[in-house]
Amino acid sequence: MNGDHIIQHGSGNIGKAELRGSGDIVAGGRPPVGDRSQDQDRSAAVPDSTILFLTADPTDANRLRLGEELREIQEKLQLSRLRARFRLEQRPSVRPLDITQALLDVQPSIVHFSGHGTAAGRLCVENSRGRSHPLAPEALSDLFKNFAGHVRCVVLNACYSAQQAEAIAAHIDYVIGISDEIGDRAGIAFATGFYQALGGGRSIEDAFDLGRTQIRLLGSWEHSAPVLMKKHA
Repeated sequence: MNGDHIIQHGSGNIGKAELRGSGDIVAGGRPPVGDRSQDQDRSAAVPDSTILFLTADPTDANRLRLGEELREIQEKLQLSRLRARFRLEQRPSVRPLDITQALLDVQPSIVHFSGHGTAAGRLCVENSRGRSHPLAPEALSDLFKNFAGHVRCVVLNACYSAQQAEAIAAHIDYVIGISDEIGDRAGIAFATGFYQALGGGRSIEDAFDLGRTQIRLLGSWEHSAPVLMKKHA
């Protein structure tokens, strides 16, 4: 086997909507009038956020539980105190150039990739035939350099993505990667806890910690796999 052997990972899928229970989401709606001032006081430091959810599940790799992660994250954001502050857009089955187009169209502050990673530290998107297309860390780093003005956080929910996260952290304030293999169950738990915390008004660093804690609650050793990197000085 070569260094680009694909590792299985559980990840997720989200779309655009208006919190109507449809397959696509935009977290919208306002809090009740009586609660508005209280919410504003508690969440003054939490900016409005557009989340771009990118997924890839190539046909030549083990299938991922994308639908389950989609459902879990949707539910947590729909129930969150600050749901009106979050807008979510999904781009499934992404190919290399789809990522650039999505960043231009959506202008997100948070970018989340869920899919496969390789033992050599590459993320796998899809080619025109739906098969795996590994991306070089330097290529994605250069791409995010062009969007550093509005992207604040990148989450790479894929096995062995820490190397890629480190490269992107040259340009982006917060980047989360995975240092080892991670299974479906743990990957979904981390993502669920992370967005649950953001929806509750917590910082990115706090949300990262809660995501790892959610994995520990499963009794899994994989809680140490997610790593948070900050923009290089």
